[in-house]
Amino acid sequence: MNTPTPFRPVVLCLSGHDPSGGAGLQADIEALLAQGCHAAPTVTALTVQNTVNVSDFRVLDREWVLAQANAVLNDMPVAAVKLGMLGNLEMVDTVVEILQAHPHLPLVCDPVLRAGGGGSLGKDEVGYTMREKLLPLARIVTPNLPEARILAELPEGTADECAEKLMPLCQNLLITGGHGTEQEVHNRLYCQDGSEHTFTCARLPGEYHGSGCTLASTLAGRLALGEDLVSAVENALDYTWRTLRDAERPGQGQYVPRRLPLDFCQ
Repeated sequence: MNTPTPFRPVVLCLSGHDPSGGAGLQADIEALLAQGCHAAPTVTALTVQNTVNVSDFRVLDREWVLAQANAVLNDMPVAAVKLGMLGNLEMVDTVVEILQAHPHLPLVCDPVLRAGGGGSLGKDEVGYTMREKLLPLARIVTPNLPEARILAELPEGTADECAEKLMPLCQNLLITGGHGTEQEVHNRLYCQDGSEHTFTCARLPGEYHGSGCTLASTLAGRLALGEDLVSAVENALDYTWRTLRDAERPGQGQYVPRRLPLDFCQ
């Protein structure tokens, strides 16, 4: 009798659906496949968007989201949770309920508040509610600098200034720096033990759709595989940079990260 092959670590993804395939759940699935993990996608919201921008979104009823998540959690040995777009206050509370029932699972929280093209993916008060209720539950929070400024209520704040305000609420905080103009991108990790780590990479030309989703889901996959936090962050940043380096432009707007090699399905 053949010995069963060990199953890949399962990551529960609570995210929105992007019909262009650049961000949201498709980004989660592809990035997790590339890490050797299995994505269990739970849809929190439907969006009308493409590589240019988002024009509308609809958050699902809480009963549907609870049913999806619990169906997975009652069936599979979930090893980590990745959180993306929520969209409204009720969905924040719904996710908090799911997480409080499974406090042992490491959570990577990507506070999706705006699309890459600038369109809103949540009501104004969602950022505040996420800060108060979700950040304390997350193993690590991964905002870009504009998102960190919204969460910290510091419209012109630096990464360090945002971290000073947010760290009392966070276990660990990764503020990515791709929205500036400097030649080198500085990604800053602030840890619960007081340590800080800066990871630099060369700035790539162009604008990218789904880079934040790619990073957060990759990081969740690395944690699901048992990697320690600092190493997981470094590997997730390296992988994400490579997907942006090799990105393609299938539409008229931003580039889409190439998360899987061209010969993946061959």
